[in-house]
Amino acid sequence: MIDIIRNKEQWDAVLKMVDVYDFYHTYDYHHISKKEDEHAVLIKYSENDKIIAIPLLLREVADSNFQDFTSVYGYVGPITRNIDPNYNNSNFLIEFKEYLMDNNIISVFSRLNPFIPNQVICLQNFGEISSMSHIVNIDVTEKLENQKKSYQKRLRTHINKARRECYVKTAKTKDEVLEYINLYYANMTRVNAKKDYFFDHEYFFQLLDSEDFNTRILLAIEKETHRIIAGAMFIETNKIVQYHLSGSDISYLDLFPVKLLIDEMRIIASNENCKFLNLGGGVGSKEDSLFHFKSSFSQDFKNFTTWKCISDIVKYEALIVEKMKPNCDKFKKDCTYFFPCYRCKV
Repeated sequence: MIDIIRNKEQWDAVLKMVDVYDFYHTYDYHHISKKEDEHAVLIKYSENDKIIAIPLLLREVADSNFQDFTSVYGYVGPITRNIDPNYNNSNFLIEFKEYLMDNNIISVFSRLNPFIPNQVICLQNFGEISSMSHIVNIDVTEKLENQKKSYQKRLRTHINKARRECYVKTAKTKDEVLEYINLYYANMTRVNAKKDYFFDHEYFFQLLDSEDFNTRILLAIEKETHRIIAGAMFIETNKIVQYHLSGSDISYLDLFPVKLLIDEMRIIASNENCKFLNLGGGVGSKEDSLFHFKSSFSQDFKNFTTWKCISDIVKYEALIVEKMKPNCDKFKKDCTYFFPCYRCKV
């Protein structure tokens, strides 16, 4: 049986039923992240003592009768109860496909979470599950000294310098949070980030205020001037810590303050008996300079995968012909550059 959940009380009740979830699966994160034309939905499938729940964002497809589902920014995918690698998902797929067809939902896209078990088991045989790249995890269940042995030698040198020149504190006041936000904005400007990464002030404060997860901002303070020179946001749920957003003062990059903040969070996460500290990957799933920066902390790489499915290929192809053929000089029905194709802006 499939239930469509939109209110917080029922959404939270499902989270209490499943074996494990991350902050990306919560009601609050979906409502903090969604755009004005998107609607947060939790699809709950029940089968005897088993549950599969998939949080998604529902959108209208402009100038059509169709809708589609997409994923919030981050690592999402299904969360489950009593699902194991031997689970037969055929009944789930029958009901899920029927729901999509009945509601004119033409496609579904979701980023999956490498720390949630059995996601692929739930989704296999419907659409495409693709390994895009790797993300970097620090295994904070290891002893602290063993974790640090995995650091590249140069990184250890940089962190030692940062600890001599800086100290770390948690942002407590509104002014401290605003200083962190300004550092983040400056960092995004410096790297020519897309407009989508310039979250408004309310976004940061809502993350801090939510009781669905534990958000903290660590600040690096230069000892001589007591100036905030870097900040990093980390969000923890169910022993999974996610490195979310960070920024640093360009004048103090030679003190390596962000490296210090990640190292400090590693120690905190270990002392709080967490299981994972996910640093994420590169920009746009590329193994770029950002990825190599993160991999200097750990070689414990996890696969970052996405799930794409189409409910009715005939209607999907008709839609992309209508939307894209007049506007794309490289149009072809089986183009894989962007999914769903009819939303491609190239």
